[in-house]
Amino acid sequence: MLDNVTINQLRAFVAVCDEGSFSGAARELRRAQSAISHAINALESAFDVVLFERNTRKATLTAAGRSLLPDARGVISRTEEMKMRAVSIAEAGVPQVSIAVDTYFSRAHLIECLRTLQADFPTVAINLRMTTMQGGERLVIEGTCALAVTITDVPELSPATIERLHLCEAQMVTVCAPSHPLAAIAGPIPREEFGRHIQLVVTDNQPDAEKTQQGVASERQWRVNDLGAKHDLLRGSLCWGHMPHHLVAEDLANGKLIELQRRAWHMRPLTFMVSQRRGYSFSECETRLVELLGDPQRLSKDVSQRSVSRKGKKSPKARHA
Repeated sequence: MLDNVTINQLRAFVAVCDEGSFSGAARELRRAQSAISHAINALESAFDVVLFERNTRKATLTAAGRSLLPDARGVISRTEEMKMRAVSIAEAGVPQVSIAVDTYFSRAHLIECLRTLQADFPTVAINLRMTTMQGGERLVIEGTCALAVTITDVPELSPATIERLHLCEAQMVTVCAPSHPLAAIAGPIPREEFGRHIQLVVTDNQPDAEKTQQGVASERQWRVNDLGAKHDLLRGSLCWGHMPHHLVAEDLANGKLIELQRRAWHMRPLTFMVSQRRGYSFSECETRLVELLGDPQRLSKDVSQRSVSRKGKKSPKARHA
């Protein structure tokens, strides 16, 4: 029976509640009062409940009517939203963004950018792939994604096919767990000392993955193809490694990880680029997303979010080695 419920019946129900009478609902909806009465009777029959008291002059809801009224309003609201989306699609089509994002890029920043993009383009359809190293540009070449957020130091797969645009930078830090031997060393650590311990390196599954590793200082390496796994292994005190500051800021604040100082060895920030096929023209929606992703003020805000949330709390004294 519920399949027979119509949006006009629900509109009649809500109108009677809002206007306080069947005659008021008829005037509001510009329908005959008999049509309003018929709609309410049909709705009550479909729900198998009585929505209004019949022994009062004013339209008074029953307990069942009061319970179902918010649902009716919700259905009508969603229907109106659907109609507006349909109009938007009919006028402009469905904007689509297919993008591959390197796993080193700030996830909090990415989420905030996508939230803003959705507010600007309510009908946008997103195809998002998280990749490492050359994986993003491979998806662009294959046609799976139109854009890729990549790291500038990673060699291009096909320079004749791909062009890159500068996006933003992210600070890198060298870290280990407090129980790791490197954490006990006072002062800046020489490169050869790092080389005595296992370094955790993120790589990908491409045939030439070993050629695209960045910041490798130790011949003793463990390799993972997932940044989240690297994060967990570092906190487990198995290795040392380089991490984006935004990902380990909370760990550094609460002492789960220690930032290591390097002697005569500079670690450059990660520079992110947007990779695209040569000659590819951004849509309005893609232009807006790239603008959001490259906003340095927004990125800085994302990096500090967790620290702000901890304001007023005492954090363990930082240890440097």
